[in-house]
Amino acid sequence: MRLAAVRDAENQGLGVSPAGPYPGPVTLLERDDELATLRAALAGALDGQGSGVAVAGDAGTGKSTLLDAACAERQSDLRVLRGSCDPLRTPRPLGPFRDIARDAGLGSLMTGDDTMLAQVCEEIYEALRTEPTVLVVEDLHWVDAASIDVLRFLARRVDAMPLALLVSYRDHEVGPRHSARPLLGDIAQLDGMNRLQLRALSVAAVRDLVDHTGLDPLEVYALTGGNPFFVTEIAKEPDGPLPASIRDAVLARTADVTPDDFDVLQLVATSPDVLPDRVLPALRVDLPTLRRLDATGLLTRARGGLVFRHELGRQAVESTIPPGGGPRLHARLLEALEQVGIGEPAVLTHHAVEARDRDKAVRYATTAADDAIRAGAHSEAAAFLQTALDNLNGAIPVERAGLLLRLGFQQYMTSRLAEAIDTVSETFPLWQQAGDSAGLAAAYEACAVYEYYSARRRQAEAHADRAGTIAKEAGQELSYGIAQSTRGYLAYHRGDVDLALMCCAEADGIARRQEHAVLALRSELVTAVVALAEGEMEARARVVDCIEVALANGWDELASTGYSNVVHLDVEQRRFRAAERVLAQSIPFTIERDIPICRSWQTAVRSRLRFAQGHWGAALEDADQVLDGEGMPLARLWPILVRALIPLRTGAADDLEALFEAAWRLAEQLDEPRRRLALLSALAERMWLTDVPDTRVTDFAVSEIEALGSSPGSAWAVGELAVWLGRLGLLGTPPAQVAEPFRLAIEGRAEEAASWWRLAGEPFAEAMAWSDSADPVQRALAVELLDRLGAMATADRQRVILRRDGITKVPPRPRERTRANPAGLTNRQLDVAKLIARGFTNAEIAARLYISPKTADHHVSAILGKLGLPNRRAVVVRADELGLA
Repeated sequence: MRLAAVRDAENQGLGVSPAGPYPGPVTLLERDDELATLRAALAGALDGQGSGVAVAGDAGTGKSTLLDAACAERQSDLRVLRGSCDPLRTPRPLGPFRDIARDAGLGSLMTGDDTMLAQVCEEIYEALRTEPTVLVVEDLHWVDAASIDVLRFLARRVDAMPLALLVSYRDHEVGPRHSARPLLGDIAQLDGMNRLQLRALSVAAVRDLVDHTGLDPLEVYALTGGNPFFVTEIAKEPDGPLPASIRDAVLARTADVTPDDFDVLQLVATSPDVLPDRVLPALRVDLPTLRRLDATGLLTRARGGLVFRHELGRQAVESTIPPGGGPRLHARLLEALEQVGIGEPAVLTHHAVEARDRDKAVRYATTAADDAIRAGAHSEAAAFLQTALDNLNGAIPVERAGLLLRLGFQQYMTSRLAEAIDTVSETFPLWQQAGDSAGLAAAYEACAVYEYYSARRRQAEAHADRAGTIAKEAGQELSYGIAQSTRGYLAYHRGDVDLALMCCAEADGIARRQEHAVLALRSELVTAVVALAEGEMEARARVVDCIEVALANGWDELASTGYSNVVHLDVEQRRFRAAERVLAQSIPFTIERDIPICRSWQTAVRSRLRFAQGHWGAALEDADQVLDGEGMPLARLWPILVRALIPLRTGAADDLEALFEAAWRLAEQLDEPRRRLALLSALAERMWLTDVPDTRVTDFAVSEIEALGSSPGSAWAVGELAVWLGRLGLLGTPPAQVAEPFRLAIEGRAEEAASWWRLAGEPFAEAMAWSDSADPVQRALAVELLDRLGAMATADRQRVILRRDGITKVPPRPRERTRANPAGLTNRQLDVAKLIARGFTNAEIAARLYISPKTADHHVSAILGKLGLPNRRAVVVRADELGLA
């Protein structure tokens, strides 16, 4: 794979030239296939078929040059928007999109309005779908979390837009926990998205580059490793001695620069972001100086300012700054930016830190954190607050404790619970030293929340009690009310309804006296959730109202807590359609607002929902996301059970003991009735299926079911365990408090129970209800339903029981090719299948899901194959049976 040599070596690594965005065609070496991929993406955007390409490679491999070359060929046909990420200590929230805001007409980003990220995503989407566009975002290795969310939003819709989405990054700088990882995962899976890996040049390519220079190609290759930027820099000065390093090659370009001009180069090198034109006069950089520096070929213009053509060039010049010189240069830049009144807080923070101006670093970092929180960039907010803490100089204890408390909250929001607990615990002696009882109570209350989500309920309750005691003894009424609200929430989860309602009533009274809207809403939310758990359906509307108020006021954590609780109860109480509607809103909300702590919980709930609906492939997909990620331990119980029960039912695994043991340890640690009941039901099912006794079922569950079931709100969990114990012949006196479908089963009304489950949309429960019937025909129907669901191990167990009971007409095992498999659909295929069942055409499905008609067609074909159905009409006819209605 060979191309002609690069003849215009000056273009290597170009950004934007003074004459326009691209200086003209660039001929590349050994990039035929990569350039063809980019050309296809741009041609597709022009035709209305969007796609995306991620260009990966080391620094200097020509990522920018490749993008320049592709865009230069189409700049007369396509709108080209270009943003970049900068090597700041903490990135600017939405930095690359702020770069393109003016050209793209993004009003909210231009004015700096406090717009929610969801609205920003919609505004960018609308701006990019109006005309064929190339959107280039470079240097993802320096990206912020909010920008990643926007890019993921666009990537999932790109094939429904006239857009070529091009991104570049240094792959070796994007580790497993890097904020760009979710986007790169999408790129690997989504239709219409491609990844290009740029490799070093071969010896033959280096020979072409240094042709007619007199340089030895083998020596140049050995020195540069085939890095295009390094080779080009050396080729620019062929008459000089071969440099010992690329740094020497870059600095050779400055040999004729005067000391004063070199000072300006160093000044520009201290600014990882663009140095705005408006600040140049304040730095006494005049036009003649700029002309002389332009002759070095190291600088260019981009986004209304001055910037190095390549980051490696900037680093080379920056390395010449003498010890102690960097802070002075950063101080000059900071003073100039303040003088002209420009500069985002993130940029000002960077320069203040490097200038070692601690007071300004604290001020700007705190402001940057506030901006990041408003933008829904909680990861960046945590980083800015850490910067502020690192620069506190002789601060009074209260100031430091206050910043630590804020940092702990952002760590909690981003699912870094262990760090959050350590951070807030550090404030205890500081509040005590300052004699600040309100602060100390707030710290204990925060730790109570973080400990609970870490699945340590006992520690959480102790912290909440301690917070309340401190606040009450100090006469801090508001702090006491907040602590009581948290204590009430913990009591609800333990099943102590009386204590929960008492605490919330006390907190509500305090909120009204203190006119504290957040506490009042929090108390109302918990009270409504308690009522809903006990079966008061009118309370659901109250929970939803609380969520709407929280959303309207920007109280992210409270809104997400409301979502998490209502959808959990919707699934627990088998309101599956309602649960789907909530999750369709709540999961995007947690993504757009950068709240992984709540996203983990809601994904776990969706895993349980898909499991109950019989969509086991989708359920496992969600369970794996929770268990393989770094979500909160509290959310892990149901994903563990999903991972264990699906292979148990399908016969796909032999040894599941480790999963059941992990679930048992977690349930014991939590010590909450409803969670333990769910696990005991799973253990009872395993015992029924395998015929292997389990003392936790034969002893603990049997003796404790009445005690465990006495907790208000446990009717569903108690009912499920009671039915499984009945199948094992272990149920004595049925518990009084069981939900309707389980009551029907316990009373022997199998047909009514099966009908209830069919209407609810839980096919496995429907099949098992039929299996409890005394009618051989209905029991045979149970086997057929289980076969269709893919629960082959359960179906085979039923066959054994039927034959044992003397029933001869036992349904045979279906052949693999005739078996429908609705359980095998992924989440995306499930979305498409439900639209097929509603009669949508491929074009309508494409428009609804932001995919191309061609992609919709691929999904439809895959779905029909998995379901074993001949056409779309068959999906519509069997929608109820397949759980797609």
